Amino acid sequence: MDKIISTVLILLWTYTGLDKLIRFESSRKAFHNQTFPADLAEILAYIVPIVELMIALLLLFSVTRWWGYLSSILLLTVFTTYVGLIWVGAFPRVPCNCAGILESLGWTEHFWMNLVCIGMGVWGLYNLKCEN
Repeated sequence: MDKIISTVLILLWTYTGLDKLIRFESSRKAFHNQTFPADLAEILAYIVPIVELMIALLLLFSVTRWWGYLSSILLLTVFTTYVGLIWVGAFPRVPCNCAGILESLGWTEHFWMNLVCIGMGVWGLYNLKCEN
């Protein structure tokens, strides 16, 4: 089960990280269209795809998989909190949801998909603990 969960999360992080790098200008503009300050958006445009790809690498190897699951849970929690705040109208405007194929999802679907991925990360951590 661990391999299935890690593979799904590896695919998620690899896709989102590479998509942001391949379509960097579009991704950068999307970060600047979010509800946080422009300086933070500029930093995140560079850091987020790198972190996503690093998490995929952590999940790839059994010796670092625990850190990959933990990193997945933490980053997805941040993303889910942000999406949840948008969903409940906590910001003065609703930014675009720009994430490649995932941009076709609404904020509600994105929120629930993130929760499922968090659950997968938690399940992966639990399975690793049971194996040791």
